Amino acid sequence: MTHKTATALLALTCVTLTTLIATASGPAQRPAATTHRTPVALGNYLVSTMGCHDCHTPWKLGAKGPEPDMTRALTGHPEDLKMPPAPALPAGPWIATVAATNTAWAGPWGVSFTANLTPDKETGLGDWTEEQFITALRTGKHQGKGRPILPPMPYPAYANLVDEELKAIWAYLQSLAPVKNRVPQPIDPPEGSQR
Repeated sequence: MTHKTATALLALTCVTLTTLIATASGPAQRPAATTHRTPVALGNYLVSTMGCHDCHTPWKLGAKGPEPDMTRALTGHPEDLKMPPAPALPAGPWIATVAATNTAWAGPWGVSFTANLTPDKETGLGDWTEEQFITALRTGKHQGKGRPILPPMPYPAYANLVDEELKAIWAYLQSLAPVKNRVPQPIDPPEGSQR
């Protein structure tokens, strides 16, 4: 399976999972009509309804099972959670393994860790520009020009958002309190494995 195929399959899986989780937790409270909301309010609405917390907020075990730990909202994979080597996938249709926090994923692309989306200058989006953020979501490249953004990030779906929506998401993320949380770098797949 190629990297592109794996990315497409995982993007579809993540969008489906996000839809199921959103449906199960009930409808989100919609803010006022677009003409009456601020970019930050629109961004908050989009982040809340598009599943950003599903992967970028570490999960914990709650009263009804796994749920995002909103005390660590959008901080990405916890830097203090050192992951063991990813288990080998069995033969068959399996494509990925996932950490209990839903912040580390392993598959044919290697191991990916969800990013810290808070505006921390050292460990989050604080040194990014709005243009880099928008370009990253449109191209699937880190900061719009770097390494590929890896699964499960469904950037092909987010690339369909209009500029106003992407700018609103950026405005909302920049309004958050910065949280220092250095997420590990992705780990390449073992030498000789199919990518």
